[in-house]
Amino acid sequence: MSLGPVFHSLREAQRILAAQTRQKKDRALAGAAEAIGKNRTAILEANSHDLAAAREAGMKEALLDRLFLDDRRIDSIIAGIETVIRLEDPVGRVRAGWTMPNGLLIEQVTVPLGVAAIIYESRPNVTADAFSLAYKAGCAILLRGSSSALRSNQALVQAIRGGLAEGEGIPGAVALAESGSRDEVDEILGARGLIDVVLPRGGRELIRRVVDHARVPVIETGEGNCHIYVDHSADMAGAADIIENAKLQKPGACNAVETVLVHRGALPVLMPLLAARFAGKAELHCDGPSKAALCSGQRNGAAAIPGALVIRDAVEEDWATEFLDYILAVKTVESTAQAIDHINIYGTKHSEAILTQDLKAAEEFRSRVDAACVYVNASTRFTDGGEFGFGAELGISTQKFHARGPMGLEALTTIKYLISGTGQIRN
Repeated sequence: MSLGPVFHSLREAQRILAAQTRQKKDRALAGAAEAIGKNRTAILEANSHDLAAAREAGMKEALLDRLFLDDRRIDSIIAGIETVIRLEDPVGRVRAGWTMPNGLLIEQVTVPLGVAAIIYESRPNVTADAFSLAYKAGCAILLRGSSSALRSNQALVQAIRGGLAEGEGIPGAVALAESGSRDEVDEILGARGLIDVVLPRGGRELIRRVVDHARVPVIETGEGNCHIYVDHSADMAGAADIIENAKLQKPGACNAVETVLVHRGALPVLMPLLAARFAGKAELHCDGPSKAALCSGQRNGAAAIPGALVIRDAVEEDWATEFLDYILAVKTVESTAQAIDHINIYGTKHSEAILTQDLKAAEEFRSRVDAACVYVNASTRFTDGGEFGFGAELGISTQKFHARGPMGLEALTTIKYLISGTGQIRN
């Protein structure tokens, strides 16, 4: 079935939504948040069916976690919408204004981007996040989730639309593409003049397909081959804490660390600490020096390598892999400069971190690493719209035009110039 009627319906709804006051938009969003809470039983039941089907299809555990909903995660979705409600309206802001010598007053004002489409995988929380940000920014949105989350997304969108109606909002400003057909994606990508922007959010294959075939503007949200570099001056116990968090808290997230780069001088202390942290939890893909440091530490009286620790020899492919799994690659480097060079070759311009007590090394890392988010002495897991105070996010943009990093309300606005005169004509 063609999405043409849906495109036109969203376009009409957006024209109405664009003229809504903040008070009206916030009231409608509050209605949607309340409806999600009221319908949590139906949403969780739908999600349980999605999870069962995904397990039967062999989805790995780290990706099942993306799909999973429970009461705590429903509460988090609601809290995210409530945070968006509290944010200032991004529409109608005068970003700049000036008067020309001829008396013309020129104002640069924010306006909604229009009709957005987001194509994403597994995560049902994205359904609510993308909707709430789009609605607050005065944009209509077409949601195209993966078939693995279809029942969850249907239940969420049904609740959202019902809540918008209760809140005297515009239910037609949100729609779900739910056939599951790949033709659906092709139709979205070709909807020039009907869809103003497409946001792909998922793995490399999905993003490349959208970027390569879209005839409408795309904000590219990239895969997260993220790195942590451990300088020889770092607090090693603290470094182990950060690496454990960045890998194990949510390994299926795009901001999870995939490769740890270790200064040769840090190997003797750090590697035994990592062995203890990751035994029975994740496998390490080590290069020669980092693997040797584990064995050397044991010979020199350090605690024995835990029997449950899985160690594999790293291969070239590991450096370019977003594992999204309980796997951590470890590579030895000789300097901060070498770590930076590795990151700029293999990184995906998402999130990169340095752990160090050397101010000069930190500044070199910050200035030379090409990424949307660069951390000093903190976990990469903080790259997230909620953690950045946006309430929710559309995704993490790794491109350099229009938006970069966690995308909140501002990413769904553009500008209009308003020019006021008193009868001026150009000579």
